Amino acid sequence: MVDNNAIRIKRELITKISQLAFEGRLVEEIDKVPIEKFPKGGISTRCCVYKSRAITKYRIMALLGFRVEDEEDELKALSEYAKEGLDRQNVSPHVLTVIDEACSACVRVNYFVTNACKGCLARPCVINCPKGAIEIRDGQAHINPDKCVNCGLCMKVCPYHAIIYVPVPCEDICPVGAISKDETGKEHIDYEKCIYCGKCMVVCPFSAIVECSQLIDVIKHLKSDRKVIALFAPALVGQFQSPMEKIAGAIIELGFDDVYEVALGAEVTAHNEAIEFKEKILEGENRFMTSSCCPAYVEMVKKHIPELKSFVSTTRSPMHYTAQMLRENFPNAILVFISPCVAKRNEALNDEYVDYVVSFEELGCMFIAKGIDVDSAEEYVPKQRAYKSGRGFPVIGGVSEALKYYLSDDDKQKLSPMTIDGINKKSINLLKSMVNRPLPNVNFVEAMACEGGCVGGPTVISLPKIASSKIKRWIESNNK
Repeated sequence: MVDNNAIRIKRELITKISQLAFEGRLVEEIDKVPIEKFPKGGISTRCCVYKSRAITKYRIMALLGFRVEDEEDELKALSEYAKEGLDRQNVSPHVLTVIDEACSACVRVNYFVTNACKGCLARPCVINCPKGAIEIRDGQAHINPDKCVNCGLCMKVCPYHAIIYVPVPCEDICPVGAISKDETGKEHIDYEKCIYCGKCMVVCPFSAIVECSQLIDVIKHLKSDRKVIALFAPALVGQFQSPMEKIAGAIIELGFDDVYEVALGAEVTAHNEAIEFKEKILEGENRFMTSSCCPAYVEMVKKHIPELKSFVSTTRSPMHYTAQMLRENFPNAILVFISPCVAKRNEALNDEYVDYVVSFEELGCMFIAKGIDVDSAEEYVPKQRAYKSGRGFPVIGGVSEALKYYLSDDDKQKLSPMTIDGINKKSINLLKSMVNRPLPNVNFVEAMACEGGCVGGPTVISLPKIASSKIKRWIESNNK
């Protein structure tokens, strides 16, 4: 993830809301936050401080767990939303929301003529345009947006490279075409198509697409008498310079009663997938099998490649198995999954064992809000230590390696894995083609929605390569 001002503002707000919630001042002071962030006479990121304040209000609404699209009363104060959020018994059923006021209504036509145009005699752009959308005015080419169909021929034939492609970032990155403009030019998400990969949220330069957070729900329980247990995804170890025991200790300082590695559940996932692989591929007639631990990938198959569903492992995710184990031992505890992933929020909404999901970003901001220095935290060693196989899941190729751990030596030789390193239009087309034309010498497909694996998730706080290196060192330090 590239650091930018939108991300910094987002994290500042998460930290502020966390601080107010921990200190019990959320309802009383939340209405002041937009004004404090953009004071009268101060610098605005928009046309004026008043619009910046309005957008900030909507960002905070999402942090409180409310969808901006559901707003019915514009005069409803943030304090009222905060009261409702703190009083609710059930988790918010929403994952993403679009702040239409923040959306800049990016260009409808993706091709733009720059001043490098020479208005040349050849005029290949005019001649080759299939819709007659280009004309020469004042010595330069101009594209008529009402006629342009975004075919890109003009860009391809221009001898001066004067025509460039200007993407709409969220539409361009969405691998399943779930985002499009309404009649006003604002972007909307079609949740019948959305796979909750979070790519749109990351690339939007105006931060108009945000998560519906469960932050205040979790903090409310941390301040209560209920036992609250954190389940952290192994990718978390790569997010801080400190060792895992320090990170776990910092989580305990936040108020969690205990911490468990989700790598424990990853071991169950790998074990079950190994059994399934042997039954379906080595002993059965299936041509190949794919992993099932990435919820965005599973959602993509469900909504966009249903014919691939029979090839997807029926094994549940590491989060599910870890939560199931804890629920059996602590039936009344609150279970909070700490995740690098937006899609995990959606998965958790449909998982009977998981109560809430907190992102890596939110966890980091909670540390800052409570003045917790991870490096200085007292070390805490989780009661159950995971194996190498489970800890390798967040790095691309880690699932395939874990599968080998549970296969016999003879069966390992028969495993021919392939990785899908990021869900995009190209990889989707490849997966579609494999239904009827399986790739030779490939019988297991490890599919990850994010490039690099979970370390490249949409809510990470460390660069994926750095996180991946740290996790690999952590895995090697484990002798189990």
